[in-house]
Amino acid sequence: MRYYLAPMEGVTGWIYRRVQHECFPAFDKYFTPFLVPRQKKVFSAKEIRDILPENNEGMALVPQLLTCRAEDFIRGARMLAGYGYREINLNLGCPSGTVVSGGRGAGFLGRPKLLKEFLDEVFSAFPEPAEKEGGMDISVKTRLGMEDAEEFVPLMELYRQYPLKELIIHPRVREDYYGNRPDWDAFGKALSGTPFPVVYNGDLFTVSDLTRFRKRFPGVDAVMLGRGAAADPSLLRQMRGGEALSAEELQHFLDRLAEAYAEVLSGERDVLFKLKELWSYLGWLFPENQAELKRIRKTQHLSEYRAAVRNLFRIDNGGMKC
Repeated sequence: MRYYLAPMEGVTGWIYRRVQHECFPAFDKYFTPFLVPRQKKVFSAKEIRDILPENNEGMALVPQLLTCRAEDFIRGARMLAGYGYREINLNLGCPSGTVVSGGRGAGFLGRPKLLKEFLDEVFSAFPEPAEKEGGMDISVKTRLGMEDAEEFVPLMELYRQYPLKELIIHPRVREDYYGNRPDWDAFGKALSGTPFPVVYNGDLFTVSDLTRFRKRFPGVDAVMLGRGAAADPSLLRQMRGGEALSAEELQHFLDRLAEAYAEVLSGERDVLFKLKELWSYLGWLFPENQAELKRIRKTQHLSEYRAAVRNLFRIDNGGMKC
C-alpha cells in the first residue's frame, strides 16, 4: 500500500511538510495545497516558496494547480517543470464557495463540456509522459460531481479518454463538503475498466478505517490521508504496523513546528494562527479536555500558547485518543 499526504490549504504547506517528514515516517507522495497560476506573474512569492526544491528535500512532491483555464495550467506546469517537477495534479475537488463560483475545483465538474476542452488542450500540450524528454505526468483529484453521485458516471467516461498518471477520488459531491459518508458504492464503480491507477481519499482516520477499506477494495494500492493525518501525525506509521502516537512525540512535533514557523513567519500572530489552525484537527486526540483546548484557541501570545499546551499534556496524563 502506498500513502499520500493530501493537500490541505493553510495546513500542509512546506514548513509543516518538512517537520512532519523530519519527525515521522515519510509519505510516498506529498501534494502541495493548490497553487493558482496567473496570466502575468504565474505564481506568488508564497507559492514559489512552497515548491522550491530546497524547501522540500527528500520528499516526492507533487504540485497541485487550481484553474479552469488550460493556458494558465500549461503556463504553470511549464514553470514547475523548470524547478524539476514531472507530475502536476489538477484540483477538481475543492468545494469552497469562492472557488466553485469561479468554475474551478469542484465547480469545474458541473461544466463537463468545458472540462473536456480543458483536458484536450492540456494533453495536447503534454502528449508525452514524464519518462520521455520534455514529458509531464498529469494526475487529477476529483469529487463525484456537484450535487449527485450519478454525475460521476459521465465524468469517469471523460477521464478514461486521457492518459492520467493517477485519478484520486474523494467520493463525495460538492454539496457534501466534508459531511455525510464517502460513497464507497460510487467509488467501487469507478474501478471497473479504468486504464490508470485509482487512489482513494476520504475519512481514513484510524487503522480500523483502513482495514475496512482494504477489505472492501483489495485491488486499490494507494490511499491519500488528509484530516486523519493532521489529527494524528503518527497515522501513517500506525497504518504501516508501527506504534501509536505518544505524548512526548506530539510535544516534540509541536515544539519543532513552532520553531520552524517562527523562523520564517513575521510576528507571533502569524505563528499562532498556523499552530491554532492545526489544533482544530489535533483536538480530536483530547476528547475529554475541551476546556484546555479552548484555552489554547484563545491564546494571544506564544508564551501563553506554550503554557496552555504544557498544561493540556499535564492534565491529560497520557490519555490521548490514538
